[in-house]
Amino acid sequence: MKHVIIGASAAGISAAKAIRENSNHEIVIISADEAVYSRCMLHKYIGGSRNVAELSFIPDNFFAENKITWHGNYTVTGIDTAAKRVLLEGWHEDYDKLLIATGAESALPPIDGIGGLQDAKNVHGLRHLSDAKAIREKAETAKNIVIIGAGLVGLDAAYGLIEIDKKPTIVEMAANVLPQNMDAKAAEIYQEKFAEAGCNFLLESKVASVQTDTNGAVCQVTLGCGKTIPCDLLIVAVGVRPALDFVKDSGITFTRGIIVDNFFATNIADVYAAGDVTGISESWPDAMRHGEVAGLNMCGIATPYTDALVQKNTVNFFNVPTLSVGQTKVAAGDVEKVRESQSCYQKVILRDNVPVGVILQGDISRSGFWQHIIKNRLSVADIQKPVWKVSFADAYGVDVDGEYMWV
Repeated sequence: MKHVIIGASAAGISAAKAIRENSNHEIVIISADEAVYSRCMLHKYIGGSRNVAELSFIPDNFFAENKITWHGNYTVTGIDTAAKRVLLEGWHEDYDKLLIATGAESALPPIDGIGGLQDAKNVHGLRHLSDAKAIREKAETAKNIVIIGAGLVGLDAAYGLIEIDKKPTIVEMAANVLPQNMDAKAAEIYQEKFAEAGCNFLLESKVASVQTDTNGAVCQVTLGCGKTIPCDLLIVAVGVRPALDFVKDSGITFTRGIIVDNFFATNIADVYAAGDVTGISESWPDAMRHGEVAGLNMCGIATPYTDALVQKNTVNFFNVPTLSVGQTKVAAGDVEKVRESQSCYQKVILRDNVPVGVILQGDISRSGFWQHIIKNRLSVADIQKPVWKVSFADAYGVDVDGEYMWV
């Protein structure tokens, strides 16, 4: 039995581990990347605190130890599902079981003057090692760096640039930074810290167009209000799209992402997909779990994916950690429970006495139970203490079937 995995990030590597732990089948991993790395750490490469080897999340001997064939720096051009063959430039790789775990690509907003990222001379996303390398190289001589998007990726890029003494301008449509990760109060301290480090924020603004010089490089950014900003390096951090261009003529069904069932199987026999390429989630931990479940199913160990989708983010810039789980926006009828001190900010959002979201800033230790509470919609109505006093000891018990329940 030969398992071929396209992609060597969270889902692909987790799938390979699951396959190897449960079989002695042949495993081949094909990746467009030259190395295995954590995309969560790319800003550290930009900032110079880590080299390529230090970005890896696997041991140095991972492929040899697990008897995995590694094909790095290869681009998949298509999949012949009838012949069970992965097509590459000038050659092919046959498979018995195939996993597509190619992740996602940076998405471009509809801005006049920008073509594809692959055609832009000084416009980059921050999704791949090649992006981080290009940003680091061009930042050395860039004087006016503009980042579109003040979400986690945008601030990652800014943080890396700060570490090499650059002071980017950050354009964000929302009224606060990190709008998808936390509320305005929790985000406030990060905006202050980045501003103190030299970043310039243009909030509630959007880029309408860019102007290029005679060499085709962006030299100026124009906002919707008409304001212009000089720019010699533009970083786009406004979202992603699943990386699935090569599946278009394969017969594999997709919409925004590849469509899979609860076992991560596609509509084509023996073809699976996991991680960001499915469009189900953009979370690194979720992608790892997807890959693990897909790998088990590829080995014939029927394992449905039953985890409810609960958004979880951990942010830590300037040594200020913040954990957010579930909803960060308050809907009509919700009740907010908030407490704060000089070093701590905490908020729980309750909907009919059921926690649907939590934001913890400062001390985030011993907080893992919140994800279980929110995922399983456990009511706190009968807990005879303030919601802030709930702990593992109060929140978890075990019933006769071994399932968690309130005690």
